Order: sequence, then structure tokens, then C-alpha cells
Amino acid sequence: MTVQTLRTERGPRVDKFAERRAELAWAAVKTLAELGYARTSLREIAQNSEFSHGVLHYYFKDKADLITCCVRTYKSHCVTRYDQVTAEATSAEQLLDGFVDGLAASVQEEAHLHRLWYDLRAQALFEPAFRADVAEIDKSLESMIWRIMSRFAELTGRLQTLPPALLYSLFDGLFQQCLLKHLAGEASAIPEMREHVRALLARICFPEAVVRRRRAPRETNQPSTAASPPSARSVTRSTTVS
Repeated sequence: MTVQTLRTERGPRVDKFAERRAELAWAAVKTLAELGYARTSLREIAQNSEFSHGVLHYYFKDKADLITCCVRTYKSHCVTRYDQVTAEATSAEQLLDGFVDGLAASVQEEAHLHRLWYDLRAQALFEPAFRADVAEIDKSLESMIWRIMSRFAELTGRLQTLPPALLYSLFDGLFQQCLLKHLAGEASAIPEMREHVRALLARICFPEAVVRRRRAPRETNQPSTAASPPSARSVTRSTTVS
């Protein structure tokens, strides 16, 4: 994602001051992502970018203001990306594949930016100045997940019964685990996340199949001649659901 992309998405009438802040934030993101919030100062950011310490101080009151601007801009871009996947999907399988592929690509290509977001969210536990912005960003991501799951419900014909906050927590947990393993160099991190997201969606969107599979041995001692319920993977790979 580039500053030019941001300009295009926002349109030609964007506030010039806000646009300049976004440019400066993206110029600083490499240093912030490499060192983290606690080990980075505005002076160090200036030393690793083309902008002076004075310029950074003019547009940002402190490094907390700068890092929040950067993360907020990036997460807004993420929301737009997944909204496009949701809007374009015409089947449950297409939505599932687009969602899983988007998560995988995001970890693979932008791990440093996600690390910065989780750093900011952790700092909010200690820094009151971060809490309102973190809560707002978290809420936008929660709403994004809810739109995806609502679209899934439309395509499968099954009402979504879990609350938005719980759904967000489930997927965010899987994503953060994958990010930690990926940053540690584990090659299996992203493939595992793909499988786990598919399994989670199978249980959320097709709970009756999971219940039947778990209860079957207790319902009868005789061998069953009925077809076994689809597995978590096969359920989510179905192209049509009724």
C-alpha cells in the first residue's frame, strides 16, 4: 500500500494537513515496525526518514499521535479490502476462499504493519492516550467481520446467532496466533491458519453437521447405514448450501 493509493482512495478534496500527516506516517512506518513503540522516538524516526525532527513535531504532537495515525490509515485500508471481497462473492465458497486468501496474503505481505497494530493495542493497556483510538479501530474491525459473517449467512440461508464481539475475537485470535508463528519463522503458520479458519467457519455456519457427528455414537449401538455428516473442510468447500 502506498501514499498514492491512499490519495486515490480518499479523493482529490482530502484535507491537505491530514494528507501530509499520512505521508509522514507512512515514511516512518518502517522504523516503527522494526523497533516497536517502546524503543522508538520521534528523533529516531526522523533520523531514519527524509523528514526532519522539526517537521515531524509540527504535524504530530508526539510519537503516540504518529503511530496512531499510521495504524488507523492502514486498518482503514484493510477494511476496504475485505468489504470488496464480501461485495463480490456470489457463493459461500467464493466468500470463504476470498476471506481466507485475504487473511493469508495480509500476514505474508504486511506482517510488520500488523505487528505495529498489536503493539499499539498492547500499549493501550498502559497508555490512556491510546485507548479511544484503539477502541475505535477495534470496533471498525469488528464491524468488518460482522459484515463478512452476515453475508455468509445470506449465502448459506442460515441465521448468524453469535454476537459480533465474539466473532471478532475468534478470528482475531487465530490471526494473531498465525502472525506470531510467522514472525518466528514457522513455515506452517499460514497453512495452519487457513485450515483453522475453515474449521471455525464450518462450526459457526454449519453447527448441525458437527452436532450430528458428535452425537451419533451415543444415539445407537448399531452401525449406521446413513451417510456421515460432512467434515469441517468439506462443509466449507461446498459450492451450494440449502
